[in-house]
Amino acid sequence: MALTTWLVFVAAALVSIISPGPAFLVAVRNGMTGGYRRVALSSLGNILGLLLLASAAMLGLGVMLKASEALFTLLKLGGAGYLVYLGVRQWRSRLPLVATASPAGTASAWRTLGEGALVALSNPKAILFFTALFPQFLVTGQPLWPQFLIMVGTFMALSFLMLMTYGALAGRLARWLGAARRVRFVNRVLGSAFIGLGVLLLKLRQPA
Repeated sequence: MALTTWLVFVAAALVSIISPGPAFLVAVRNGMTGGYRRVALSSLGNILGLLLLASAAMLGLGVMLKASEALFTLLKLGGAGYLVYLGVRQWRSRLPLVATASPAGTASAWRTLGEGALVALSNPKAILFFTALFPQFLVTGQPLWPQFLIMVGTFMALSFLMLMTYGALAGRLARWLGAARRVRFVNRVLGSAFIGLGVLLLKLRQPA
């Protein structure tokens, strides 16, 4: 892969990664309520979900989504429903916004990891990036899998670092935001953001 192609890909990836989305909200919430380790677990789940999306794109998911309106609608509804579910759960949460050392137990750790993966798989930005934009960076005259590993590895590393940064910053704000009179307000803001993203996902159009 040419260096210039990789640099253009990095720029496109950063635009997608930096703009706030579901993964950003999860990192912020976990930074406030679960501490550094919980952010790391959800961020790891997120990049594993991105790997699944990218692999599916390489195996023809992008072509299938372009060809099948029913499949695209099904994925869109599933993703929107999951984001709305997270939003309602966050809206109703009464947990204090004070970071703790780590999730309690193995089951909680797996749940956090799985949630990060599901958020990635339902993320409209990630779906569009890997099914519509990502294939345009592949040079068909060269071996595809080395290009795939370089670009997807880059995207995963950038995503993980950015989510950890967001989570760490949220953790620093947790004590101030965690005052009793602010807990309900913050939970409702985060919940509304999740629900809003779910509604916006319903407007996502089929890749051309």
